[in-house]
Amino acid sequence: MGKKQTEAAARRQATGQQAEDRALAYLEHQGLRLVRRHYQVALGPSRAGGEIDLIMRDRDGTLVFVEVRARTHGGYGGAAASVDGAKQRKLIRTAQRYLQGLACWPPCRFDVVAITADVLEWLPAAFEVHGVGRL
Repeated sequence: MGKKQTEAAARRQATGQQAEDRALAYLEHQGLRLVRRHYQVALGPSRAGGEIDLIMRDRDGTLVFVEVRARTHGGYGGAAASVDGAKQRKLIRTAQRYLQGLACWPPCRFDVVAITADVLEWLPAAFEVHGVGRL
């Protein structure tokens, strides 16, 4: 990897970290409590690993899997639009792996925090989960 590519990757990582920090502060202000940050799994030799940015607990006990997306501009639909079907499936598989470690499964949902330019948008229950077992 060249120097410019390395610098660009470092900038993206720093931007992502800042977005996650901002999303976490916002969600905590809304009453959610952090359970885990950066949950990662390897999904198998032929499937890329998955990561959940934030796992939160809502006031009613619901376990909330949060995907944080940041974009500098609203082109291509903005940050929220980047959580497409493939990304949703990967989040669901990763959440299932997390839940396998729990004695009993609480109610769950998938939220997206989209930050486009400087505007933060919280999308509770951003997508529905159908036909994936107990999730």
